[in-house]
Amino acid sequence: MKIKLLAMLLAFITAGIVQAQQGNIKFTEYDLSNGLHVILHQDNTTPIVAVTILYHVGSKNEVEGRTGFTHFFEHLMFEGSPNIPRGEYFKITQNAGGTLNANTSQDRTFYFELLPSNQLELGLWLESERLFHLRIDSTGVETQRAVVKEERKQSYDNRPYGSIIEQTMSHAFKSHPYKWTPIGFPEDINRATLQEFKDFHDTYYVPNNATLSIAGDIDLETTKKLVEKYFGDIPKGTKPFYRPGIVEPPQTAEVRDTVYDNIQLPAVIVAYHMPAQGTPDSYALSMLTTLLSGGESSRLTKSVVDKQQKALQVFSFPFALEDPGLFLIFGLVNMGVTPDVLENAVYDEIEKVKTEDISDAEFKKLQNKTENDFVTGNSTMAGIAENLANYHVYFGDANLINTEIDRYMKVTKDDLKRVAKQYLTKENRVVLYYLPKPTAQN
Repeated sequence: MKIKLLAMLLAFITAGIVQAQQGNIKFTEYDLSNGLHVILHQDNTTPIVAVTILYHVGSKNEVEGRTGFTHFFEHLMFEGSPNIPRGEYFKITQNAGGTLNANTSQDRTFYFELLPSNQLELGLWLESERLFHLRIDSTGVETQRAVVKEERKQSYDNRPYGSIIEQTMSHAFKSHPYKWTPIGFPEDINRATLQEFKDFHDTYYVPNNATLSIAGDIDLETTKKLVEKYFGDIPKGTKPFYRPGIVEPPQTAEVRDTVYDNIQLPAVIVAYHMPAQGTPDSYALSMLTTLLSGGESSRLTKSVVDKQQKALQVFSFPFALEDPGLFLIFGLVNMGVTPDVLENAVYDEIEKVKTEDISDAEFKKLQNKTENDFVTGNSTMAGIAENLANYHVYFGDANLINTEIDRYMKVTKDDLKRVAKQYLTKENRVVLYYLPKPTAQN
């Protein structure tokens, strides 16, 4: 019976099946003396807890010639500590009936464990160990060098269309460190020394650059005591953080290029520069991507895919980042259609947004979908913990988990038309054609 119950609980954890929140999401936040920011959300409806820690360091905090460090540490942070044998992080968590993982972006690195709530202390111990006692030695570094290089081959170099984001960012950014992606360049990781990795860890993986966010079946006072127990004695970091103040110069002319890849069908990528996340226009542009490709009844899907059959699929999404990012459109060309035909069909739909009024019914549908997506993002303990940390780190206001939807709802039909005219312009875009490699190159 015990085994069956554990299996059921693991299924809950893996699937992230947690009852959607009703009303405002309540939370408690405070700082430890070492600068660690702590956010706690109590929800005792399901015996699950999400233990997460967000480090405010991403690939934009790297320097040219030493890219890929944050992604490298995403792997290295599972190497163990003097108290955890090498490679045992996953086994320890799984044996406790939980799961864990991590991810790296341009702006942050995020680690999490999803555990039965009676294993909260285990999750806190695991995260405190890699924050304070991470093993950084030649064995682990060389192991992860090989792992990262293999990941690049599988996910970027040898996967059809795998280099799209990397190619798009390098064409769109010439000055800002967004011009490289989190996986970085293998030659930079190969050249980096053991001491450089240690220095990077000592700089960024410190309490005063971290947010510990816990959500789920917890008791607040007990959790506070456990947080103090496992994190309170960790020293505050003393090295300065590199926060690039580089401003990408405005793009003044269209950038076009062709990329040859191991693919069967051509693709068209269009990227427009857009403002940073949290700015009023970023919300309007985010809603505009939903209008264009958010669902089967969206404009690009209905017109370009279903009616004109010029694409197998077309979707747009806002790559909104801490600094100004990109408004991306990706289209996979249908058989017998050339990339320029698909490209122009996409522009036709954008032009309609600029020149034609959106009906009240379509705008209401757009608002409803935006609100639904927002609520869905806060429907699991893992999602709540992550969003609370994001809002604190990026905006200094964790309560945006309850109120950010108001910013979306302030967007008007005129705003959608205005931002389309302002940002979706020829001189502000990068256009890439992905074409099959000539036979001789395959």
